[in-house]
Amino acid sequence: MTEDPDAALTAAAFGAEPGRWPLPAAKTPRQRWLRAVAAGGQGRYAIATSELTELLRETPAGPLASLAHSTRGSFLRQLGDHRRARGLDGRALVLARGDHEVDPEAGADALVGLAADALGIGRFAASAALLDRAAPEPSTAPPRLAVRRHWVTAELAMVTGDGATAVRHAEQACELVSEGMVRHRVKSQVVLAGALCCAGNLDRARGVAEDALQDTDRLGLIPLRWALACMLADIGSTTRTAEELRELRDDAAELVRHRGGNW
Repeated sequence: MTEDPDAALTAAAFGAEPGRWPLPAAKTPRQRWLRAVAAGGQGRYAIATSELTELLRETPAGPLASLAHSTRGSFLRQLGDHRRARGLDGRALVLARGDHEVDPEAGADALVGLAADALGIGRFAASAALLDRAAPEPSTAPPRLAVRRHWVTAELAMVTGDGATAVRHAEQACELVSEGMVRHRVKSQVVLAGALCCAGNLDRARGVAEDALQDTDRLGLIPLRWALACMLADIGSTTRTAEELRELRDDAAELVRHRGGNW
C-alpha cells in the first residue's frame, strides 16, 4: 500500500513521529510546510528553509504563506535572532488576513510569534499585549495553538521573575498536549523545567529535564536536546556528569550548524 504523504508528514510535524527520517517528499505547498516543520524540529534548518522558500514561490499570499513566514520566524528565534524573526512574523500577520478575514490558525501563530519576538528583545509589555490578542483560540483551532501561547506566557513570566505564573502556564501547556503530540509534549517539558527553575524547585526541574532529555535522544530533536543540556549543565543532573552534559551540548550545537543553523 502506498503511504499517504499528508498523513506521514502531519505525524512527523505535529504527531507521533517527530523523529522520522527520511521524510516523504512534499508534493503540495501544504506538504512543504509540514515537511519544513518536521525538519526544523530535528534541527535540519537548511532543508526546512528550502521547503519554505519553494512554498512561498508557489503560494506567495494567503494563510499558508503566513504559516510559512511564521515557521521561518520560529527557526530564527531558535537560533537567537529575535529581531529578524519579528519582520517575518509581522509579514505573517498581514498575510493571515487572506481575502476577507483573519485565518484563525495563521493569525494565532503570527501573534504568538510576535509575542515571543517582543519577549526576546525585552519588550515585555508588548509581548503581554500580543498574547492577549492571541487568546482565546476558537474551539475548532488545533490544540497546538493554545499550547504555544502557554509556552510564551510561561517564558514571559520567567523573564519577569514570576515563577508561580510560569509554572502554572507551563503545566497548562503539558495538560493540553494530547498523547500523539510528541514534539509538543517534549517542548512543554522543557518549558516546565525552566519554569520550575524560576520558581526555585530545582529538584523537580532536574527530574523533568532529565526525562525530556532522554526523549530528545530517542527522537532526534536536536534543538531541544541542546536546550536541555544547557539547562542541566547549569543546575546539575543526577544521571549525567557535567562533562557529559557539556559534550552533549556542544555536539548538538555542532550538528545544528552542520544542518544549516547558525549558532
